[in-house]
Amino acid sequence: MDYWLLMGGAALSLVGGLFHGIAGHKIYMSNINGSNLEQIAKTLSLVSWHMFTILLIVGAGTLVCIAYEPAMALMAYPIILVNAGGALMFLAVGLGGHGQLLRLPGMYLMSGTAILAWLGIS
Repeated sequence: MDYWLLMGGAALSLVGGLFHGIAGHKIYMSNINGSNLEQIAKTLSLVSWHMFTILLIVGAGTLVCIAYEPAMALMAYPIILVNAGGALMFLAVGLGGHGQLLRLPGMYLMSGTAILAWLGIS
């Protein structure tokens, strides 16, 4: 168990979550609200956006808990899997015709969090 790797993963996830939830919200929602989407689509987009924000912040908190209480190491596996899966989704969709996704921080944030968490519990 490596305290600093877990805390590094937690810090990466927390900073990502705060950036996503504050700055990302302003940028993304101004684009969504300025579009011709129906109101329900705009609302669902907002909910989806912040579900990811919540995932990042809860993941950060979980990694901090594990860093301080190594007996909770099994709790890292869902964090590792959801972040690795998200990073792979960004990569697959990015390579599948939506290359702009590869310029966004999501894939790098999620893969970094997954790697640090995995190394931290190894």
